[in-house]
Amino acid sequence: METTGDYGQCPRRVPVPPSKPFLKSLQTSLKETFFPDDPFRQFKNQPTSRKFLLGFQYFVPILEWAPRYTFDFFKADLIAGITIASLAVPQGISYASLASIPPIIGLYSSFVPPLIYAMLGSSKDLAVGTIAVASLLVSSMLGKEVSPTENPKQYVQLVFTATFFAGVFQAALGILRLGFIVDFLSHATIVGFMGGAATIVCLQQLKGMLGLVHFTHKTDLVSVMRSVFGQIHQWRWESAVLGCCFLFFLLLTRYFSKRKPAFFWINAIAPLISVILGSLLVYLTHAEKHGVQVIGHLKKGLNPPSLSELAFGSPHLMAATKTGIVIGVIGLAEGIAVGRTFAMFKNYHIDGNKEMIAFGMMNIAGSCASCFLNAGPFSRTAVNFNAGSKSAVSNIVMATAVMFTLLFLTPLFRYTPLVVLSSIITTAMLGLLDYEAALHLWKIDKFDFFICWGAYLGVVLGSVETGLVIAITVSLLRILLFVARPKTIVLGNLPNSGIFRSMDQYPIANNVPGILILQIDAPVYFANASYLRERISRLIYEEEDRLKSAGETSLHCVILDLSAVASIDTSGISMLEEVKKNVDRRDLKLALANPQSEVIKKLDKSKLIDKIGQEWIYLTVGEAVAACNFMLHTCKSNPVAVDYNALDNNV
Repeated sequence: METTGDYGQCPRRVPVPPSKPFLKSLQTSLKETFFPDDPFRQFKNQPTSRKFLLGFQYFVPILEWAPRYTFDFFKADLIAGITIASLAVPQGISYASLASIPPIIGLYSSFVPPLIYAMLGSSKDLAVGTIAVASLLVSSMLGKEVSPTENPKQYVQLVFTATFFAGVFQAALGILRLGFIVDFLSHATIVGFMGGAATIVCLQQLKGMLGLVHFTHKTDLVSVMRSVFGQIHQWRWESAVLGCCFLFFLLLTRYFSKRKPAFFWINAIAPLISVILGSLLVYLTHAEKHGVQVIGHLKKGLNPPSLSELAFGSPHLMAATKTGIVIGVIGLAEGIAVGRTFAMFKNYHIDGNKEMIAFGMMNIAGSCASCFLNAGPFSRTAVNFNAGSKSAVSNIVMATAVMFTLLFLTPLFRYTPLVVLSSIITTAMLGLLDYEAALHLWKIDKFDFFICWGAYLGVVLGSVETGLVIAITVSLLRILLFVARPKTIVLGNLPNSGIFRSMDQYPIANNVPGILILQIDAPVYFANASYLRERISRLIYEEEDRLKSAGETSLHCVILDLSAVASIDTSGISMLEEVKKNVDRRDLKLALANPQSEVIKKLDKSKLIDKIGQEWIYLTVGEAVAACNFMLHTCKSNPVAVDYNALDNNV
């Protein structure tokens, strides 16, 4: 297909790439979908023994970096591990109570999973632990099926089962390279969802702050408020005063650490200090006899096996499976986002699929060792990062500290007041209310802001699951809207140049007399083919009407800039055929500019090139404009036989 190319020399062509066999094309598409990072490149040109070692290191990353580990790294990881252990112990107990399971399970969950992640994870900074949102989801979703107070054993079994299915789901996503599914949770979705969940979690802590015994398992705002104010006569002022004091202390240390980043460790150890002070206060004053609820006895010893506790034969198996998938997605979204954030600070890359496998395996192992869901909480990871961690060994140090606590220190938590745990949870949740991010969304993209607000209201007014469904649904609808209604832009010529740009963006751009230039700004598929056909027809009609009203040169050529059309299907080809028929009926000419590889191949196979005319397909919009003017005004009778020197002068 000849174009006006390097005028005065040989004409340029828009080549039709050679067709690939279907299986080869399918293989290429699947590779780009599931292996965009080309994880197998390191195996090329390697002997078999080396490939085996590299494969083992790929799935067990600790084997890759452990030989390079130094004593200086260990000193840094030791400090970081002890620091996050001081946060892990009170958080583990607190989030266990949030999930309505025995507090000791929170400690169990900070022992086994971090050891698994240290071997399989690819992040140097991620600190593994339980997360508040997943704990709330466990309580709200499984609490509907089995009461944690009336049938605690069966409830705990369902929690372990949900954790198992969460791990299986996460590992399967990583093994099958389906990590892109998590990308459907946009930043706006996560901000709104986390903010709504944090609001509900904070409100539910009024149970502990006010010393209430009975409380709703529902998570919507109305139910929580009804439960709080419906029991005014049972409020305990002792718990309220104690809770407010510790909440003020925790917020004060957090504020100080933010103002003085070098003293981050003050905020990190504040929860543990609160637990110690609260326990001493209750022990010395016997406050447990005056309405202040305490944790009670915690048995010593390491995690008991729980494989036999997995409720595969339970009538509530479907609920456990559903809960596992939901909390698995939440755990992946938060963990991978946090890991990538801190990896960016240190300029290294983490493999999302490896992280999914690591998360999945640690939760599968955890479900068999009396643990519930673990992920990568932001608060704990931030402490780990600020403490100067160098590798995942900090997780091993943390797990070792928790092991020591389980073996020797659990009796010391007997007098820990529940109101202190409520204060710790409330303080952590306030950090998830990212109003600055919401305001930023409002400034940048109003649609994203409404997605964020919809997710927030869905969680607060409905339930955590409702908010998640609303957020994902709205995000998917936005994607479908962009696909189904792509932009079709009218281009104009920038003065004294051969550059053509959007006339909306560049008011100084001028219309080319008698020529309408349209840029299709997306791939053309069945979902948008009809819309594009109607849109192009309407723009042609509007341009003809404008020219007629202004008394300018009538329209004689339509140029479609296909540079942004990366692919096209048969519906798109049919759309171009109809556009061709439409311009023919109007006695106009249709030209195409810069069709991409896949597009030109399908145009060739469908014989649409012959209908449009090979001489009407060009490399650039400028060449198409020059050719339209020259061919229609000078060589209308024979548009192929062009004097390129004359055309060059015309340009």
